[in-house]
Amino acid sequence: MEPIPVGLVGVTGYTGMELARLLAVHPVLRLTRATSRAEAGKPLRALYPFLQGFEAGDVGITEPDAADLAASCKLVFLAVPHGAAMDYAAELLAAGLSVVDLSADFRLADADVYASWYGLAHRHPDLLPDAVYGLPELNAPRIRQARLVANPGCYPTSVILGLAPALSAGLIETDGIVADSKSGASGAGRKAAVGTLFCEVHDSFRAYNLGKHRHTPEIEQELGKLAGADITVSFNPHLLPIDRGILSTIYTRLVKPATLEEIHARYDNFYAEKPWVRVLPLGKLPETRYVRGTMFCDIGLVLDPRTNRLIVVSAIDNLCRGASGQAVACANLMSGLPADAGLRLAPMMP
Repeated sequence: MEPIPVGLVGVTGYTGMELARLLAVHPVLRLTRATSRAEAGKPLRALYPFLQGFEAGDVGITEPDAADLAASCKLVFLAVPHGAAMDYAAELLAAGLSVVDLSADFRLADADVYASWYGLAHRHPDLLPDAVYGLPELNAPRIRQARLVANPGCYPTSVILGLAPALSAGLIETDGIVADSKSGASGAGRKAAVGTLFCEVHDSFRAYNLGKHRHTPEIEQELGKLAGADITVSFNPHLLPIDRGILSTIYTRLVKPATLEEIHARYDNFYAEKPWVRVLPLGKLPETRYVRGTMFCDIGLVLDPRTNRLIVVSAIDNLCRGASGQAVACANLMSGLPADAGLRLAPMMP
């Protein structure tokens, strides 16, 4: 195929860095614009020396300009904070471009829910009905037809994939679900903050934003679609002293007795044609090191008959599967490419 020119608005954060890494070796998507007001005028290789020798490394960083992006690209990734992405998306869509937004601005279908959790009014609520939630395992047909994709959050990706087979089959109760999730420090972004300094994170482990994390309504919205009912989830995030990776341990109650073998077969069947989700053999549990730098979501299952609980453990890489790699998968589908184009990635060394 002819190369498809794409742009990246917000290249200096961790998700922008990961996108640059993935697009540098993509067989069809060609990075032609990378924007940053602070770094404008430099070649991308000056910001990320790992791009030395790659064509993407020669791309000059520019200030974001919708007219320039429209003249140079067919699709644009938005790797900017929530609140800023919605305006960029509106401009780019009006200019005829397709958009994959990595922020939270288009993940929630209800503008009032967005305002209550993110503390600002949505300035483009008219675009919300057009936004497709970008989880390929569940929404690939709609993503293929979309012009605006809301890339899922990292925590929600791990929780939704972990629960999708059980909820869609009616195996578990829809109330009392507890998602206990742990993320590496890169999940907090690249902006300097005391809480993510090396000496604050190293050799420690802490919970944060219990009961009020902004990914909660996103998780509840998408799980509700799977269950066909409103769902309230107790979502509890923690910060791990590692760079990247998410491990979610999800506690549920069975609707009726079932064997672990029966539940495992349900999961195997649900993900049989979804190669990025690996349902581990019985007795095995996921580890973040085995999904590092990949699109894999590893899932392990434990049945506790004493408490009637099905415990689901899922592991993803928060930067690749939980953000930039997933965005590339969505862009692939939107561009008529196989979802895994440029994403057949072996795990990084831990």
